Amino acid sequence: MQPLTVAQLRGTWASVLLPIGTDDAIDMARLERALDQMLGSGLHGIYTNGTAGEFHTLSDAEYDALHELVAGRCTDAGMAYQLGAGHPSGQLSLSRIRRAAALRPGAIQVVLPDWLPLRDDEAVDALARMAEVAGDVPLVLYNPPYAKTQVGPELFARLAERVPGLTGIKVPGGDQHWYARMAAALGDRLAVFVAGHTLASGRRLGAAGSYSNVACLNPAGAVRWYRLMDDDPEAALDLESRLRRFLDRHIAPLAAAGYSDPALDKTLAAVGGWAPIGTRLRWPYRWLDESEVPGLRRVARRVVPELFEEPPACGA
Repeated sequence: MQPLTVAQLRGTWASVLLPIGTDDAIDMARLERALDQMLGSGLHGIYTNGTAGEFHTLSDAEYDALHELVAGRCTDAGMAYQLGAGHPSGQLSLSRIRRAAALRPGAIQVVLPDWLPLRDDEAVDALARMAEVAGDVPLVLYNPPYAKTQVGPELFARLAERVPGLTGIKVPGGDQHWYARMAAALGDRLAVFVAGHTLASGRRLGAAGSYSNVACLNPAGAVRWYRLMDDDPEAALDLESRLRRFLDRHIAPLAAAGYSDPALDKTLAAVGGWAPIGTRLRWPYRWLDESEVPGLRRVARRVVPELFEEPPACGA
């Protein structure tokens, strides 16, 4: 596909989640069934190998097989896609970026080398080298709260100036003051993507879109909510308020109990019941027992029924 420009990088994008068997292998048949659902949901795009995609667990062979599958299916369906090439090792990241670029995605998602924190000049050098390897395929920088190197508005601005291949950033977002600092530092040089459950308020403050945890819950529902943000902004904000309440009361306690972000996102997918992904993670990480899912599903359907207008394709 054609490289995504800053102006084109918009909307609700969904992560490819990995169905994991009891042998710790990726169940490719279940993965294809999940892709079928995603490709028919109206999403703006699909991406691989974020944290929820458990990129940190993939072998090189699994990385290549996953990307060949996703690139082929998205191309056939006319769906925009991005490939994740992050790795804690900068050297291994370069290898993954090179292989991802050969599949011609709209963009490649990367992380900064992550065993030790980087100085600002090291961060600039790292991203510049990644962009050089990616060639004409743009980059999106993923900077989660647990990254060793935390990037603020001023460093984002420096990266945008020094690395022309950087198109967007994937960050948690913040309050009104944070958005104001980002706008002052960046202008319109980068597409800013924020947490999915904050997107209605975030778009009002300048967010371009989300690599969405709400799409984990229900891809088609996340798309309907995005459209509602344009058609009825106040109703969209009301849905966001109720969604946040559900997450604060029922998902945040799981995080406090030590469950990882991939465990939480797979739990949301199981609650949504739209594909047979399951809650299991790859070794050594723990996941929520699926017996907990029906109760969470009942609450979610009561609190945010708009996200579940269509019946789920299958059970959790």
